[in-house]
Amino acid sequence: MVKSMTGFAAGRGEGCGASWTWDLRSVNGRGLDLRLRLPDGIDGLEPALRAELGRRLHRGSVSLSLRLDRAGRAAPMQLNRPALEAALAALAAIEQAALDADVSLSPASAAEVLALPGVAGAPAAEEDGAALRSAILADVAPLLDAFDAARAAEGAALAATLAAQIDRIAALTAEAAAAAEARRPEAAAAFEAALARVLGAADAVDPARLAQELALLAVKGDVTEELDRLAAHIAAARALLAEAGPVGRRLDFLMQEFNREANTLCAKSGSAALTRIGLDLKAAIEQMREQVQNVE
Repeated sequence: MVKSMTGFAAGRGEGCGASWTWDLRSVNGRGLDLRLRLPDGIDGLEPALRAELGRRLHRGSVSLSLRLDRAGRAAPMQLNRPALEAALAALAAIEQAALDADVSLSPASAAEVLALPGVAGAPAAEEDGAALRSAILADVAPLLDAFDAARAAEGAALAATLAAQIDRIAALTAEAAAAAEARRPEAAAAFEAALARVLGAADAVDPARLAQELALLAVKGDVTEELDRLAAHIAAARALLAEAGPVGRRLDFLMQEFNREANTLCAKSGSAALTRIGLDLKAAIEQMREQVQNVE
């Protein structure tokens, strides 16, 4: 299945007392270029997200944005029991010393004890960040599923366009073969005239050089190999469209081969009709090449 490198997905999630929004989009690129904009303070989040994106995507310039909202988040209070016990022991020792010195002290309230340094506080930042990271990573799979579906939908439309362009190239190749066959008598006459000119100067020409020139004249106007290779490239392109997985790089390389054969066909055409078909073929190949740039 052909997939496009262009896609978009957005999502929302919440957990661990926070909420977040995702924005994931991509355009075409030569390889996989990941650009992440993430909130600070969540250790290990970026490498984990990069690994997941790399597992699901193969090509494209991909931008992932995560916005985190912790507003109104109530951090749970935790008692530090060793610190509490130490504080109570210290208070007891102070009260006893005051009693021995006949000094009157007002009793400490629970709120005052709770306010003592180290007695109570929020959970450790490491534990809090780890829980939030796990919640965010669990939420990225649905986002990537939606993103993958968007690229697949655009890829289906792209595949239909590419199939039509391959059909166009195939039709022009068939026209070129017919035009090459139609020009055969004219080409034979031109070859005979050129051969007569060469033979007219045969006394002054080295036999080996004469053989080379005759071979060159024969090859120069023969486009059979170019037409055969174009037919092979057409079959290869259709096979790639039917494959599962990324095929963009191989299609891109195949377009270079298409263009090379079309250029040679024009150079060896020897007739206005075949040249016109060759130029139309080059235009069709260029149009297809532009579309191939979007294939993953």
